[in-house]
Amino acid sequence: MGGKLRDTFGRTFPYIRLSITDVCNFKCGYCLPNGYFKPNNHPGFLNIFEIENLINGLSDLGVSKIRVTGGEPTVRKDFFDVMKLIKSKNGIKKLVVTTNGYKLNQLTDKFLDTGIDGMNISIDSLNRSKFKEITGHDRLPEILEGIKILQDKGFKNIKINAVLLKNINDNREEFDAWSEFINQNDISFRYIELMQTGDNLDYFKKYHQSSKVFKEYIETKGWKNIDRALDDGPALNYKNENLKGQFGVIAPYSKDFCKTCNRLRITAKGELRLCLFGNTGTDLRKYLQDPKQKDELVDLILTQLRFKKESHYLELGNTGITPHLASVGG
Repeated sequence: MGGKLRDTFGRTFPYIRLSITDVCNFKCGYCLPNGYFKPNNHPGFLNIFEIENLINGLSDLGVSKIRVTGGEPTVRKDFFDVMKLIKSKNGIKKLVVTTNGYKLNQLTDKFLDTGIDGMNISIDSLNRSKFKEITGHDRLPEILEGIKILQDKGFKNIKINAVLLKNINDNREEFDAWSEFINQNDISFRYIELMQTGDNLDYFKKYHQSSKVFKEYIETKGWKNIDRALDDGPALNYKNENLKGQFGVIAPYSKDFCKTCNRLRITAKGELRLCLFGNTGTDLRKYLQDPKQKDELVDLILTQLRFKKESHYLELGNTGITPHLASVGG
């Protein structure tokens, strides 16, 4: 049954980003500057049984890679149970997670016990005071310690993400620090260009910086673009023959960004989003209540794929219905 997920532009979708919570314990200005507030009378996030029914359906559709996101996924009390459940499914060849690394130095064994294949950790600066300013938490040392523990235990597939912010982390000093860090630790680091969402126009105008400034920096230092793998995310990746590690850039405003799109998103309440910046979502939750509903679930997802657009048209100022990034799994 593999590989059924194909849209009208010939793109296939082996890769699902599954949010399991909107809640986060950090307060990053570009995402949830005031923290998370639970709306009244709100349906909760997908429970572990609904997640299992979802994964079974996705697996039948040929999905082979799941990225678990949030909010901050580890705030869920059953986070490690959810991870083990997904990893137990035969069709899922790669299980990865995006985390802010909160208490990572205490959780390394639990992460490794899930059999996880990769981890993306958000670190917006290696400057401790700047990190605290961006996230609202002075936790950089414990995150870096957690990375070291994971590597010492033989876990290699760690990527670090940072949002590129004007006049905060977009300078040569920051770039040089990352260059040294990835060379010393043989690790991948990517800058993500700040995206405009429904509620961040003022923030976006103040802090948006084109990823070109970082691309120009790495290209002058001898970094060369390398090819993408089939289930890679949207980053352009670079290697330097004289240095260890990789640099990457995620530039959603660049021309042709959407041509290589290979992923769909599912929100923490079970809504299928064909695009991070799409104007519609499809509620899958009513088809996740019983394993017997799997055929209906599969048919619904296949039907929706016909509506996936060629591009998000961000460069034309479209932000869709995305209020903030935590609401759709970043």
